[in-house]
Amino acid sequence: MNLNEELKKIIVKDLFLEDITWDQIEDDAPLFGEGLGLDSLDAVELVVIIQKHFNVEIKDMDEGRVAFQSINSLASFIRERQQS
Repeated sequence: MNLNEELKKIIVKDLFLEDITWDQIEDDAPLFGEGLGLDSLDAVELVVIIQKHFNVEIKDMDEGRVAFQSINSLASFIRERQQS
């Protein structure tokens, strides 16, 4: 399983998303607002989820804004942090 698929499955499961399946999430769709529809509480949970599953810390709002744009941006953020 690639990182994008893994992220989608984790997000659906850990955020208890009931109206969507992991394979319905587009890699470039926004995670917040018009896209997946996540909110600020979900952002806080995502920070914890990423730390727990990937041992990658999102230190502040600026990093979060960059990382949480889409599945692709989140996967890139994780890969960069795991390599450094």
